[in-house]
Amino acid sequence: MTYSIAMAGKGGVGKTTLCGLFLNYLAEKGKGPILAVDADPNSNLNEVLGVETAMTLGDIREEIAKSEFAEKNPIPAGMSKQEYANMRFGDALVEMDKYDMLVMGRTQGKGCYCFINDLLRDQLQRYYKNYNFMLVDNEAGLEHISRGILPPVDLILLVSDCSRRSVQAAGRIAEMITQLDFKANKVCLIVNRVPEGKLEQGVLDEIAEQNLSLIGVIPLDESVYKYDAAGKALVSLPEDSPIKKALGEIVGKLGI
Repeated sequence: MTYSIAMAGKGGVGKTTLCGLFLNYLAEKGKGPILAVDADPNSNLNEVLGVETAMTLGDIREEIAKSEFAEKNPIPAGMSKQEYANMRFGDALVEMDKYDMLVMGRTQGKGCYCFINDLLRDQLQRYYKNYNFMLVDNEAGLEHISRGILPPVDLILLVSDCSRRSVQAAGRIAEMITQLDFKANKVCLIVNRVPEGKLEQGVLDEIAEQNLSLIGVIPLDESVYKYDAAGKALVSLPEDSPIKKALGEIVGKLGI
């Protein structure tokens, strides 16, 4: 059985960085095979991982949606949309040594995408069963999960920074998860970029007020800024990095 993990949070809290480092930790510990899915429209998980991507599932969706009206139909004569989706899905899958990666890409444009979304959902359902873990980097709205394109998730990790406003935003996402009945087995909070790794009492009070389950704290680490400024993949941070050590402790608490 594939264990699926989704990470979500409002923009700017470092969610994608943590998602990439979380994936790298699982891969280095031999937890693979792992499928990484970048489901944030502002796709940059590949930059954290140092991976080149070309085709996205959003590109494929647009190709199929507009194929009948295109000056030159990209779908070869005699090939069904299902067969074309099968072929192009393989083009979108980036295969690495310890994990594979898919980028969801752009959100859908105007028109009816129900049939095409069904095609993508069927492809994902078929592929993801080949992995021990699926790790999804989401935007705050968890659109692809709520639409049923991505498979249901077992664990949702909400990411906030150490401001009360960010914790409140995480609380709103948690409320949405309950309202949409995602049926996740566990929803936990990770607080990122915490000075000296210690939360102020007011933030702890807000976490309790939002009824969030705090699973771990990630300390503020200037190395992240330096690596990013230099264009280095953040997964290449040293193993004794405070962030990597904190993530290891979180994985241990989760029993993964």
